Amino acid sequence: MFRRRNAATEDAPDESAAADPAAEAAAARGAVTAGKGRPTPKRSESARTRRYQLAPEDRKQAAKQARGRDRAERARKSEAMRRGEEWALQPKDKGPVRALARDYVDSKRRFSEFYMYGLVVLLFLLFLHNAVIQTILPAVLIVMVLIMAGEGFWIGSRVAKLAAERYPGQSTRGIKMYSGMRALQIRKLRFPKPRVKPGASI
Repeated sequence: MFRRRNAATEDAPDESAAADPAAEAAAARGAVTAGKGRPTPKRSESARTRRYQLAPEDRKQAAKQARGRDRAERARKSEAMRRGEEWALQPKDKGPVRALARDYVDSKRRFSEFYMYGLVVLLFLLFLHNAVIQTILPAVLIVMVLIMAGEGFWIGSRVAKLAAERYPGQSTRGIKMYSGMRALQIRKLRFPKPRVKPGASI
């Protein structure tokens, strides 16, 4: 009995050893994948190839495409500036204080808004050879300038006070001049364009 058990145990390693090469060969065949037949290109080479493929061979065509993209980008930014989007505004128009000043000026119809129309009328009257008109014009012009200056000073002071209340800690430097100059502009020509209607509460 002992001899037969020993023989069986001695035969077992031989069978597993005989089976091992076949299993290893099968596993090796399953693990091996078909190669690409060429070395993997470097990242810099791949990027250079893609850049050459995307760029047209004709330099004039490439320049034309670049100009078209720049033109479209400028148009998109200009339209965003007109709408008052913060990312597209110039530095002098950015910030909540400047937005408050624009809204405050745009919320009412003011005499300063029609100042430019008055100047056009005065220029027209200058060409009329009438002694009465020539005598009155200087006085009318002085009155218009005084009204415009007084209104601009009042608007600037009001905006500065309102900004200090709503945005404490924010710089109000130059806000009075900014508000007064916007009040002088014709409403339709203001840039950024008004986002509040006359009569709105600010």
